[in-house]
Amino acid sequence: DREHFAVILLNAKNRIIGLNIVSAGGLSSASVYPREVLKPAILANSAAIILCHNHPSNSLEPSPEDLAVTKRIIHASDLMGITVHEHLIISLEDERYFSMADNGIIKKFYDEID
Repeated sequence: DREHFAVILLNAKNRIIGLNIVSAGGLSSASVYPREVLKPAILANSAAIILCHNHPSNSLEPSPEDLAVTKRIIHASDLMGITVHEHLIISLEDERYFSMADNGIIKKFYDEID
């Protein structure tokens, strides 16, 4: 019934080496800061990460805040040499999800860096 934001930590071969719950929020949001997302990635020597969170409303559409935090994390992680492969918004009621990578959002944010 609350929004949770997690980061999946990946090694250089894109194998999962860890999972960290970054934030547990309220009914409609969870506070997420790039330093809190990147700290476990740095400590685990991650080469890449996957971002993931749920919407308690079960809507899979990314909010403007979802897009803004994804953009900030991508910009910060790029400086650290950590790749963001994906940001998933998942349903906790069924198997539906929204992939920011599949929808071109991740690439768009990386293109803005270059």
